[in-house]
Amino acid sequence: MLNLFSSMKSRFLYLCLALASIVSAHAADQHADQYHLWLNYVGDHPLLNSPWGLHLEIQNRREDWGNEWQQLLIRPGINYTISPTLSVSAGYGYVKTYPYGEFPSLHEFDEHRIWEQAVYKMNLFGLEWQHRVRLEQRWIEEQAKVSGETINWRGENRIRYMLRTSIPLTQDKKTYLSLWDEVFFNFGGNVKKNNFDQNRAFIGIGRKLTPFTRLEVGFMEQTIQKRGGDKWEQNHTISIWLLSSAPFFSGK
Repeated sequence: MLNLFSSMKSRFLYLCLALASIVSAHAADQHADQYHLWLNYVGDHPLLNSPWGLHLEIQNRREDWGNEWQQLLIRPGINYTISPTLSVSAGYGYVKTYPYGEFPSLHEFDEHRIWEQAVYKMNLFGLEWQHRVRLEQRWIEEQAKVSGETINWRGENRIRYMLRTSIPLTQDKKTYLSLWDEVFFNFGGNVKKNNFDQNRAFIGIGRKLTPFTRLEVGFMEQTIQKRGGDKWEQNHTISIWLLSSAPFFSGK
């Protein structure tokens, strides 16, 4: 299992290095700079002092510094801890996307997902590093141009890789610098022109509020290649994360 993660990590690091050349190769394409606000809650809650747990997540994604809707995401799931360094999860995701920005869709549309992931933690350079690989099976609503009536559910697949770490800023380690990057790739028969989907890079300040709760506030740069392949979004995003690992039903 460790060899598998090492191999996958190396491959995705090479893909991340290729990202800059992919973006620059499309410099002549249409490009939009946009400014967003994301408000997020992520909870990973152990159950009954067991390896099982619940994943509860909701993201309120807003465009134009928060004035209008961009997306709503709801993502519940089940976690299973294999060891202190390795855990796996699976679940369902619902996404509603609204027309936004310089390249808006004609209508708001829904998406349903099934997702599976593995998270591996390791120590390097005196810091804890988290590797997360997530697979998604997606069903995206397609609509008639005029009426907005649903005419199809397009099936696509996506793989995501995140590398994350944090650097303590205070002696008690309650305040820290949070750093992560996540790259997304589409695949499957319905993907034609945007195998590269997007990249998200985040830097922010985190604070441990309780033994189980953290707040992270920072800046996320989101680069998206739209489905047609010739339109790119550069979304400059203020991102606020409330993260909880409070146990449910501890049995006490």
